[in-house]
Amino acid sequence: MIKVGDRLPEGSFRVKADDGSVRQVPTSEIFAGKKVVLVGVLGAFTSTCHNGHVPTFLANIDQFKERGVDRIAVISVNDHHVMKTWANSLGAEGKIDFLADGSGVYARALGLENDMTGAGMGLRSKRFAMLVDDSVVKAINVEPDGGKVTNTNAASMLALL
Repeated sequence: MIKVGDRLPEGSFRVKADDGSVRQVPTSEIFAGKKVVLVGVLGAFTSTCHNGHVPTFLANIDQFKERGVDRIAVISVNDHHVMKTWANSLGAEGKIDFLADGSGVYARALGLENDMTGAGMGLRSKRFAMLVDDSVVKAINVEPDGGKVTNTNAASMLALL
């Protein structure tokens, strides 16, 4: 599992634009030279992620910016169509980056893959939040139970800045 001091693995995410085009966005474009809060969730539109996790970041964007965070990005093992629709439904377009890790390749590269086949959800990401500065992990919190948000919400991350 990735830890403090590690450099993020190279990779890319699918992102769907407003005009319907889809592009691969490399990790270097997201993290190089920037301070980023990367939030991993189990799935778009899942009750905890949709109602209790991501909205905490959306409500605190100004505080993150005031503390030097350049961007907040949410990653999920969902496709780019779902991630785009989810961002729109939360009113997060242009505020938070929603990155599709459709096959879980990046979650696996981070060592944060979560096997939820027993719950009928397949392979997902663990719930996590990390502070990344110029592609290096400065802090990381991982939830022991994917159904709860105890140390990966906005308040927990703001406390680290």
